[in-house]
Amino acid sequence: MSFSKWIGASIGWSFGGPIGAIIGLALGSVVDAMADGNGGSLLGDRQTKTQGRTTYRTQPRQRPQTQSGDFEVSLLILASVIIKADGKQDQKELDFVRQQFLNMYGKERANQAFKLFKNISKQSVSLRPVCLQIRQMMDHPSRLQLMHFLFGIAKADGVVTEDEVKQIYTIAGYLSISSRDYESIKAMFYNSSDNAYKVLEITKSATVDEIKKAYRKMAKKYHPDKVIHLGKEHQKGAEEKFRQVQAAYEQIQKERGF
Repeated sequence: MSFSKWIGASIGWSFGGPIGAIIGLALGSVVDAMADGNGGSLLGDRQTKTQGRTTYRTQPRQRPQTQSGDFEVSLLILASVIIKADGKQDQKELDFVRQQFLNMYGKERANQAFKLFKNISKQSVSLRPVCLQIRQMMDHPSRLQLMHFLFGIAKADGVVTEDEVKQIYTIAGYLSISSRDYESIKAMFYNSSDNAYKVLEITKSATVDEIKKAYRKMAKKYHPDKVIHLGKEHQKGAEEKFRQVQAAYEQIQKERGF
């Protein structure tokens, strides 16, 4: 499948607004269709323009269902921000992104996505408007999946720097991710005595009944079926969160003896 056909078929709402502008610049270097002189036509077919400027609804009446490509583009842009959070692009982090693409999409699609990613990484991203567009158009389970992936990138080189944590925390705020959800996902990437409790969004003082209730709640929140609309490739990432919730519960069970 050519790059232009793949991206044209899989992306919906992210062709508009600030994300559309970023993708438009990135596509200028990689989309094969632009070689024949039709520069910008792929993007232009999906945009809504007013007086020469791209616009998007700031408060849509109904949230459109996020397609696999919309999630992917959002992920690429936010990943490029995290990789540069500490002022450099670490090769281990780049390798992590590439490997994740391979795991999710297979070789051909992963190569196409990474081409786009490298061109996005060369741009200066205005984080707030990008995140606001994602928040307005993307459902909550998909936004949680984005957060999980971003922490994975930050941890890829073995150390999550303070700058990376601050950047992810800022993104979480713009995406309307609650502090409890943020701390739950963050805890999946750290080793400490109370991380299992943080994953389940409870404290060490929780009773056995409260622990069981929290596990059922988190298992439901992070169940892979919550992102089934994104396709099987992104369900794999959701399965990892689900396994970590199970592991946290089993660890507490062992510690408490129930």
